[in-house]
Amino acid sequence: MSRAGRLDVGVVGAGHVGPVLGAALAGVGHSLVGITPGSDPDRVAAILPTVPVRQTEELVRGSQLVVLAVPGDQLADLVAGLAELDAWQPGQLVLHTNPGLGTAVLDPAARRGAIPLAVHPAISFTGTTLDLRQLHGAYAAVTAPSMVLPIAQALAVELGCEPIVIAEEDRAAYAEAIATASDFTRSIVSQATGILRGLGVENPGGYLSALVSSTFERALRDAGNA
Repeated sequence: MSRAGRLDVGVVGAGHVGPVLGAALAGVGHSLVGITPGSDPDRVAAILPTVPVRQTEELVRGSQLVVLAVPGDQLADLVAGLAELDAWQPGQLVLHTNPGLGTAVLDPAARRGAIPLAVHPAISFTGTTLDLRQLHGAYAAVTAPSMVLPIAQALAVELGCEPIVIAEEDRAAYAEAIATASDFTRSIVSQATGILRGLGVENPGGYLSALVSSTFERALRDAGNA
C-alpha cells in the first residue's frame, strides 16, 4: 500500500462504471493494480491511462479491494466461479455496485474469508471523467454486515458520495425506485424532443435542457419538503 489505510484495488468490469470508480479511488490515494479487459479500450485508457489490463483471476488474487462493476445477471456466476478457482483471499474487501443486490450474492467469496460490501452510487454513469464530478454530492446505497458497515460507508465517502444504509431485504425495492426515476426521465425527454423535432426544432435536446433541469430540480425540492 502507498500509505496507511490505502489499498491495492482491482477493478473487474471495464464498462461505464468500473473505470470511473477506479479513477475516483485512485484520486484519494488508493493504488490501482489493474482492470479487466473491456470492449472499448480507448475509453478506459482515457480514464485510467497507466493502469494495466489484467485477467480476472490474476487481478482478484493480487487485490486488497476488488470492485465488481459487472451487470447483475453476471455477478453471481462470476463470484462463484472465482470461488471455485480459490481466487478470493481472507480479509480481502469485495465490493459490488449493483443496485438490486445486497451482500448475499457475495457469499461464495465471504466463505473464503473475504469481506462483502454492496455500494451503489446513485448517478447515471456516462463512462467518462464527467462522472467524477457527478459523484461529488451524489448519494450511495450501502449494504454490508453490521461489523463492516463502516468500511462500506467510508468507501462511499471516498468515492465522493454521501452513504445511505439500505437493508439487505430492501435492495430490490431500492432498485425499483432507481429504475423508475431513470426510465421515466428518459421516456419523457425522448417523447418531448420527438415532438419538437417534428415541429422543426433543430436541437430539441438543447432547447429543453434548462427547462428539464429546472423542472426536475423543483420536483426534487418539493419531494424533499413533502
